[in-house]
Amino acid sequence: MTQSDSLNRPYEECGVFGVWGVPDASALTALGLHALQHRGQEAAGIVSFDGERFHQHKGLGLVGDVFGDSRVMATLPGTVAIGHNRYATTGGTHVRNVQPLYADYEFGGLAVAHNGNLTNSATLKQALVKRGCIFHSSTDTEVFIHLIAISLYTTVLDRFIDAVKQVKGAYSLITLTPDDGLIGMRDPLGVRPLVLGRMPGHEQGNGGWVLASETCALDIIGADYVRDIEPGEIVVINNDGLRSLRPFGDQGGRFCVFEYIYFARPDSVLEGQPVYEARRQIGCELARESAVEADVVVPVPDSGVPSAIGYAAESGIPFELGIIRNHYVGRTFIEPTDQIRNLGVKMKHSANRPVLAGKRVILVDDSIVRGTTSRKIVDMVRAAGATEVHMRITSPPTKHACFYGIDTPEESKLMAATHTLEEMARAIGVDSLAFVSFDGLYRALGHANRAEGARRYCDACFTGDYPIQLVDKEGNLVA
Repeated sequence: MTQSDSLNRPYEECGVFGVWGVPDASALTALGLHALQHRGQEAAGIVSFDGERFHQHKGLGLVGDVFGDSRVMATLPGTVAIGHNRYATTGGTHVRNVQPLYADYEFGGLAVAHNGNLTNSATLKQALVKRGCIFHSSTDTEVFIHLIAISLYTTVLDRFIDAVKQVKGAYSLITLTPDDGLIGMRDPLGVRPLVLGRMPGHEQGNGGWVLASETCALDIIGADYVRDIEPGEIVVINNDGLRSLRPFGDQGGRFCVFEYIYFARPDSVLEGQPVYEARRQIGCELARESAVEADVVVPVPDSGVPSAIGYAAESGIPFELGIIRNHYVGRTFIEPTDQIRNLGVKMKHSANRPVLAGKRVILVDDSIVRGTTSRKIVDMVRAAGATEVHMRITSPPTKHACFYGIDTPEESKLMAATHTLEEMARAIGVDSLAFVSFDGLYRALGHANRAEGARRYCDACFTGDYPIQLVDKEGNLVA
């Protein structure tokens, strides 16, 4: 993606995946990462363990680019492996920042893959550097490596628990060690997702275990979904089976509501809620709340599709694919001059003119961040002959930056933070603009209203209600 693209909409966190006790563990991990490709397209990495030695390979690009060669997979033997898809929320795009990160300790090797963001990583890094720790990357994940190294506890698991008790933030972790095996964890409020699965054969007691960011990664390898890892829970998987630890007690849960709106794949099930159905119901709520006379309902691909289906069904207005997405656009392959950047939307989306010409169009999209992309899409639809364009957004207005692992601009760059609804409509060139209400969003997720649902979700990007302390921001530190 171009730099300008990354500022015009929220971008994914990262994807993590791990398997234990499975032949060809690295091949299955590569497949799992492929299913999680939507969570990060900058880089991918795998670390495997063959019972004696660790093996690793990582690189910049998509999973198929990094692991598409069978000769690479042959260098990753073992029945246990962990993997990571990266979208940079801290640190730049460099191979040294590609996860899983690996380190040799006195007790042996350890690899860690991390999805999310630590809100006190800069504070911790400052203290660790003063102690003599040398950082080799600029990603906040390396903080875990050093906290484990300096811990005074004896066992690896106790060192791990000691480390996670010192960090604040929203994260899911998968760690691989020789003795304790596979360790998975979600942050104490469960903001970021992590699910547990079993491979075929577990009914006879010989099926391996799987940890993944989303259930879609279980589906691709034929694993059965077992359950979501609970907020603050640590699961340890090794030859003795699985055991669960809860060093943080029960602090409730504040799962990221934007997973349902945009980030997760629509065929995933998170926290017991099918993502596709949640998005479809949001579209139904939008149709009830902000009806408008029109001829056709058109999604902005891809996250807008289920919601547009719901909007069309509820409103009785026909659903059509008036915008076609080119799925083969990755990084811009031409020097990103201003002229090429302005063509970026047309490289990713094209208007289906016969569907749009002479029609009153309702466009359904997931969010408006800076508004630049929305304006270009609206212009493209009008150029295809639409007589009216009405924009319907499946999230409340994004008015606040995310500090929990989502790449969003600072608040001064967010259109909804600086414009009224009418000003936003004029700026993006639509005849009308409406966002789903807070109550409508939470009704779509099965709650009576936001007052009931907000106790289960983090919606800080809409409300500014940050459930986890922003330590580095309060201390004016940057990671």
